[in-house]
Amino acid sequence: MKNLLILALAMLLAACGTVRKVESGANLVGERMSIKVDGNWNHLDFPGIKPAQIWTMEGVTIDELLVYSGIRDGQIMHPDSPASEKRKDFVFRKTMQTEEIVSMLEGVLSRDGSTFKLRKLEPYPFGGRKGFRFEYERVRKIDNVQMRGVGFGAIDKEELFALVYQAPRLTFFPRHQSRIETIAKAVSIK
Repeated sequence: MKNLLILALAMLLAACGTVRKVESGANLVGERMSIKVDGNWNHLDFPGIKPAQIWTMEGVTIDELLVYSGIRDGQIMHPDSPASEKRKDFVFRKTMQTEEIVSMLEGVLSRDGSTFKLRKLEPYPFGGRKGFRFEYERVRKIDNVQMRGVGFGAIDKEELFALVYQAPRLTFFPRHQSRIETIAKAVSIK
């Protein structure tokens, strides 16, 4: 029954949005962030995901790379998401410390009732700036799938730039983790 629900949700999302191939090589996201990828990536665009972009290799119910480029002070994270109805909005502030940014992203990823557990947080160069890297575990509420995730981010000129990747922890996350680490190392912020 859960599989049918997930399939129906995926079909509904596909009907409401668009999918386009992400070309291998450097891709400009927003005005200032360039992401170099290789392989089969798709960019999904559907209501409720802005200001992020969702990229996936295996399909949105399997893996997703949330791409945040140039998030400005006072901008609400995913304001039109069905999960945000009657729930707290999460707002980026240019004065946020690393822990506060990760907490904001945790709130975005768990406001649908999913659980989130931060495993590691460390300084990490991102996009040629002083940034951070974090690892987490998440149990997705809709289907109780245990996910693993890794995120990278930095603030530059009072704007947030970040990548957050997550996939099921046993197969898909280990399969793609090194590829995600390579992508994060190659990000460029102008």
